[in-house]
Amino acid sequence: MRIAVLSDIHGNRHAFEAVLDAVDAEGVDEIWCLGDLVGYGADPDACCELAARHCRVCLVGNHDLAVRGDIPLDEFSTGARVAAEWTQEVIAPENLEFLRSLQPQLLDREEVGLYHASPRDPVWEYVLSTLLADLCLDSQPHRVCLIGHSHVALSFRREEGEAATGETRREGDSIDLSRHEWLLNPGSVGQPRDGDPRAAWLMLESDGPSATWRRTSYDVAGAASAIRAARLPESLAERLEYGQ
Repeated sequence: MRIAVLSDIHGNRHAFEAVLDAVDAEGVDEIWCLGDLVGYGADPDACCELAARHCRVCLVGNHDLAVRGDIPLDEFSTGARVAAEWTQEVIAPENLEFLRSLQPQLLDREEVGLYHASPRDPVWEYVLSTLLADLCLDSQPHRVCLIGHSHVALSFRREEGEAATGETRREGDSIDLSRHEWLLNPGSVGQPRDGDPRAAWLMLESDGPSATWRRTSYDVAGAASAIRAARLPESLAERLEYGQ
């Protein structure tokens, strides 16, 4: 089975549509989304509708939870808070209900665990160090887990009796998942933060098994223009060009 793993769409319809086109060209069997459909970007309704239509699995992220009213907005940065408040005002009731149907983790997969943020804290923890990766690997019930939230494409590996090691991942990087313990982050579709503005995602193949990181170009200027037209903070538009 070939599975496209996406995360952190963040209301960026232009990036989401481009990735869905790329995924369709690959002939994948399923699409899994690790959450944060909304927040930052200007097209929350379109992103919710695309996820509902195309994703076999979809988690809820911290920005989705904020729009649902489950997380206080004062826990967010100013730009994130303003975007969440705006999203609450404009999102269609049926898409809000879709967000309310989602959970931040999914553990019923036989071989793979899915979390928005981490196995220790599915909502908030940013796994960006080998120390945190070790703690997560200690607590995760699966040998391979998929995580999002940090907006950085990366992997952490732990061999038996050894400490975890980690690497950021670039377009075309591929790994063999047949041995060891793994934490895999596909990066962000809608707001990458690793210096590459292209939308990031992951191809997971059960035969092998293996994982390959992918990048997809999209209309960054169009996404930024939509943010400006919605009168959201300028910084949310500017950062897309730089992948930050």
